[in-house]
Amino acid sequence: MSNIRTENEMTYTTAMTKEQKLIFLKTLVALAKADTKIDENEKDFLKGMSLVFNLPQEDIDIKHIPSEDEVVDMVKVIKDRKLAMNLIKEMCMLANFDGDMSDEEIVLIGRVGEAMGLSVDKIQDISQWVIDRIVLQERGKIIFEQFN
Repeated sequence: MSNIRTENEMTYTTAMTKEQKLIFLKTLVALAKADTKIDENEKDFLKGMSLVFNLPQEDIDIKHIPSEDEVVDMVKVIKDRKLAMNLIKEMCMLANFDGDMSDEEIVLIGRVGEAMGLSVDKIQDISQWVIDRIVLQERGKIIFEQFN
């Protein structure tokens, strides 16, 4: 599955503090582990996010993964609605990256979104947008005969 990003999609990162970037990464690491395994595609996604955030690899500590409750407490400091929606978007992208969004991932995404003040409807809208986008990307590969 492709993870194509445009500059416009990632502009929210320029206004983020280092603390916010670390919260994003820690939340994504916890999500990757929510289904009990972090596969290579998920590791690649996390490495890509650390590069986007301009954070060193050692900031992705997959040895100490915060618990679900710790993650929910951490994200409460994100008060900016656009950042909150973008974190949910990134979580949904990661959860779908391996082609299978688990129940554990769905629950964590919901708890994180609600902790940041997003409604269940908004979280579902973002999730559906991510799924629609993935389907369109895959359809584009077929249409343009990009079989890799």
